[in-house]
Amino acid sequence: MSAVAQRPDVPSTEPATRGAGFGALLRSEAHRFRSRRFIHVVVLLALVGCVVGTAISLTQFGTPSEADLAAAEQRITAELEANQQFWEECLAEAEIPARVSPDEYCGPEPTRENWELSWFLDEAPFDFASEATNGALGFAAIGAVIAALVGATWIGAEWSTRSIVALLFWVPRRMQVMAAKILVLTGAAVVLGVVAQAAWLGVSALLSALVGSGAAVPDGLWSDLLQTQARGVLLTVLAALLAFGLTNLVRNTGAALGIAFVYLVVVENFVRVLRPTWQPWLLSNNAAALVQDGGAMLYIETGGPDRDGMFVQTEYYLGHLQSGLFLGAVTLVVVAIGVVLFARRDLH
Repeated sequence: MSAVAQRPDVPSTEPATRGAGFGALLRSEAHRFRSRRFIHVVVLLALVGCVVGTAISLTQFGTPSEADLAAAEQRITAELEANQQFWEECLAEAEIPARVSPDEYCGPEPTRENWELSWFLDEAPFDFASEATNGALGFAAIGAVIAALVGATWIGAEWSTRSIVALLFWVPRRMQVMAAKILVLTGAAVVLGVVAQAAWLGVSALLSALVGSGAAVPDGLWSDLLQTQARGVLLTVLAALLAFGLTNLVRNTGAALGIAFVYLVVVENFVRVLRPTWQPWLLSNNAAALVQDGGAMLYIETGGPDRDGMFVQTEYYLGHLQSGLFLGAVTLVVVAIGVVLFARRDLH
C-alpha cells in the first residue's frame, strides 16, 4: 500500500460574487427608502396637518339661511351701485392720457360677476366648483415641498453617514447605484403626488358632504381639475429630483436646503426688482405657470414712469409647455452634473 499526499486547496483570490444585479440593487434601494425614519416622520406630519387643516376648514364654512342669503344680495347690490357711480364719475371728470384707454385708467365697468356671494356671508357654504382648482394647486405645492425634503435627505443622509461609500463595495458600478436611487425617488415622488391630490379630493368630498353648497358641478370641471392635478404630480417629481441633484452636488442636506432658501427668498426677489425682464426664467414663476390652469401671465415693467406717471408694462405669457420644459431642463442639468461628479470624484 502506498499513501498519496493530497495538497490542500488554494483559496481563490477572485471575489465570491461579481456584485449584485441591477434588479437586486433596485429592490435594496426601495427597501432602504421605505425604512428611512425621516420619511416616516414627514409623512406622518403631513397626515396630521391634513387632518388639522380639514378640521379648521369645517369651522370656516356653514349653511346660511334664506335671510342671510337675501342680506348678502342686498349688500352686493349696494356695492355694485356705489362702484358704478364711482366708475362713471372717473370717466366724466378724470383727465385720461391719450395713450391710455378708459378701461386701463378707470378700470372695467363693474358688473355683478365681480362679487361673490360668499364674500358677504359670515358662514359661506363650501363650493367645490370654485375651490376645486385652488385646492389642487395648494396640495400640489405641499406635495412639492415634501418631495423636495425627501429628495434632499434621501441622498444627503448617504453622504453624511458615508453609507454610499460602503454601498459601492457591494455594487462598484457607480452609475447603476445612482440610477437605482433616482428611479426609486422618482417612483416615490409619483406616489406622493398622487396621494396628495387624492387627499384633496377626499377633503373636498368631506367638506361638500358636511358644509357644501349642493351646487351642481359645471361641465368640463373634472377634465380641467384632473389636468391640473396631473401637472401637480409632475411638479412634485421635478421638485424631488431637483433637490436630490442639488444635495448630491454639495454633499450636505443642510447646505442644499440653505441654497434653495437663499435662492427663493433673496435671489428671486432681487431679480424681480433689479432685472424684471428675467422673471420668465425664475423657478417659482415657472412652477406656478406649470400647475395653474391656463398657465400664468407675467406683467413686467420695462420702463417709466413717463410724463403721465404711467409705468410701461409688457405682458409675458408662460404656458404649460414652456414652463415644463424649462423646469425639466434645469432639473436634468443639475442631476446630470451631480451624477457625473459622483462617477468621477474620489470618495473617502
